[in-house]
Amino acid sequence: MTSRLARLVAVLLLLAAAGCGGQAGTSRSSSSPGPGSATPSGSTTPAPGTAAPSSTPDASPDRTTSPPSTAPAAPSGRELLEGMTLAEKVGEILMVGVPVGGGRETAAEAIREHHVANVFLHGRTQAGQGPVRRLVAEFRTIGATANPRDPLMLVATDQEGGAVQVLRGDGFSDIPSAVDQAALPPDELRGMARTWGTELADVGVNLNLAPVADVVLAQSAASNAPIGANHRNYGYTLDSVVAGSVAFGQGQRAAGVATAPKHFPGLGLVSGNTDTATGVTDTVTGPGAKSVSAFAANVESGSEFVMMSSAFYSKIDAERPAVFSPAAIDLLRDDLGFDGVVMTDDLSAAAQVQAWSPGDRAVLAVEAGVDLVLASADPTTAAPMAQALVERAEEDPGFASRVDEAAARVLDAKSVLNG
Repeated sequence: MTSRLARLVAVLLLLAAAGCGGQAGTSRSSSSPGPGSATPSGSTTPAPGTAAPSSTPDASPDRTTSPPSTAPAAPSGRELLEGMTLAEKVGEILMVGVPVGGGRETAAEAIREHHVANVFLHGRTQAGQGPVRRLVAEFRTIGATANPRDPLMLVATDQEGGAVQVLRGDGFSDIPSAVDQAALPPDELRGMARTWGTELADVGVNLNLAPVADVVLAQSAASNAPIGANHRNYGYTLDSVVAGSVAFGQGQRAAGVATAPKHFPGLGLVSGNTDTATGVTDTVTGPGAKSVSAFAANVESGSEFVMMSSAFYSKIDAERPAVFSPAAIDLLRDDLGFDGVVMTDDLSAAAQVQAWSPGDRAVLAVEAGVDLVLASADPTTAAPMAQALVERAEEDPGFASRVDEAAARVLDAKSVLNG
């Protein structure tokens, strides 16, 4: 049995044990179910505030059957690329941070001047749904004007729960930490995550950079600065991480919000935080690691995005951080079979990547196989990133093809989310 087949068999067994095996093998190109549609387990969940449907088929002789839909299929990412300039294509593979606390002109300028087509709501706010809804609407208008060939926009945020929850206040639940979420039965967590996802969808957010799928050891959690020390992990075993992260993702997607499990291939065994430390290295995690299996479960359950880690992994690629490593991205693509959008963690202000210029960070990531580059904490870096990507594509036809491939994946995902 090949290593990939063995891993997929193990993942399917874990999914079945977690009560979510019915989702395995679901195509990531299909639309996420909305309120009142079939849940990942195949049952039907009513929209909030509505009665559950009867399980008895309607046998009335007056029942009519709706004719097959004649609506045209949504255009593919490749079709949407036609007619775009190189600058517009590059804008599709960038995501700029929009501070929820104010000072947003830099992000707006990146959209207007460099066609950046996706935003990340950055920081913390207690303002509630109303102000966030208005903020999202404002930036969607800016984006539609700057990118008339693609009026769609990915609007992302970090709404994990616990210490990492950007949006709070009226209309947003206080989401428990992942450690606490992991103590819930998967069905209950799935339902709660659907509610949290509905709160995001209500304000126009369509991508949650969650769940954390990193596997943290109980005995070293306190010294695991990025994850365990902040209770961002779904328990301390592979089984609990799979059950919790998959249930969270299924609930979010049932509300129409895409998910990005993070941080591949895992940040659970490092001590330093790549946001604030340099040289963060994992000397244990390899292709057969438990954390890789946890991501495989999330891929199989239908996650549309996966976020790469910025740490080094000496058993995968000792020379480059995972986000710049073709070997790490090939592990995700080839071994796990992921065909969705591969994105970076923040490449704007993270200490781990400051040795490279902003432009080089973007080029190295895309060259390695990344589809979407995140510049969240420091939106001033989006402009030099866009310029470097355009310049490299102008001088290198192979890199230009890589930009096309990445932009097509992003556009495919946006078409599904906005379809």
